[in-house]
Amino acid sequence: MMLRMTKHLSKIVLLAVLALVPSITHAQNTTEELLPFGDMDQWLVRVVNESFIIGGKTKYLYEIAPGDTLKNNTPYVNTVSPWATSTVLAKVSGVVKGSVTVFPEKRDSGYCARMETRMENVKVLGLINISVLATGTIFLGKVIEPVQDTKNPQSKLSSGIPFTKRPTALAFDYKVTPGGLQIKATGFSKIVKLKEQNRAEACLLLQKRWEDAEGNIYAKRIGTAYEQYGQDVTEWQNGHRIPVHYGNITQEPYYKPFMDLVTGENTQYCQNSKGVMVPIQEVGWGEADEEITHIILRLSSGNGGAYIGAPDSKFWIDNVKLIYE
Repeated sequence: MMLRMTKHLSKIVLLAVLALVPSITHAQNTTEELLPFGDMDQWLVRVVNESFIIGGKTKYLYEIAPGDTLKNNTPYVNTVSPWATSTVLAKVSGVVKGSVTVFPEKRDSGYCARMETRMENVKVLGLINISVLATGTIFLGKVIEPVQDTKNPQSKLSSGIPFTKRPTALAFDYKVTPGGLQIKATGFSKIVKLKEQNRAEACLLLQKRWEDAEGNIYAKRIGTAYEQYGQDVTEWQNGHRIPVHYGNITQEPYYKPFMDLVTGENTQYCQNSKGVMVPIQEVGWGEADEEITHIILRLSSGNGGAYIGAPDSKFWIDNVKLIYE
């Protein structure tokens, strides 16, 4: 397996990468566009040496990107690849730890991505005693590393990348084991058993974003493609499609509450023009024909939000594409 790396994602670079991805045109004017590195065949390996005080283990973290092995506990900045993962380098109270929730897995002659929900435990007598549930996720954007605390986890993730096209569907290969009932483990309180069945999910949001003079970011929702998976699917489902619905979908028969505007504790963040992490304030539904400036794409082994999920859940993903008809 070869694995690689680079530097900060500029809007120009990302738009250029997206524009240059080869497309396959089929009959009836249907075009399939593979997202950059969406075939999941290129992985960068990161070597993280955890602090001696928690055992001094060597962890191997994986990123969806080309590049040479990244050593010396170096924070990862994705520049060539638009993909980020929930696998992170953390440094809490001076203690270095790696959390691994996304893995490359052999599939035929290449690889796929396997996302797992896992419990991360850190115990140091008199200093740290935390148990955190980490959901396996891949998304378009980046993680701000090293992660230094468990507060407001969305503020560590810059969600979405510049994008102006109008796809009709999201497509990918998948299989899933969503696990059982969810639990909540935030790290500094008791683990709570919940009554909700865990679900894996695939979420694509198309937004029109703008920034005010103070650096606040606002967005209208232009397009939505969203599904959740609560049952085992043990055989690969190849070329699975989720239609992208445009405009206000709240009165449509296919609408479900999880498709609503993102607000409250689930509010996502991004870097503004000054490089400051700020919330993306989704203020309403846009018209179906309004311009699009950004795409959010998230594929996750859980649907409960931060620190909520089923520890035995897994979600396999391969060949992520956008469909145009």
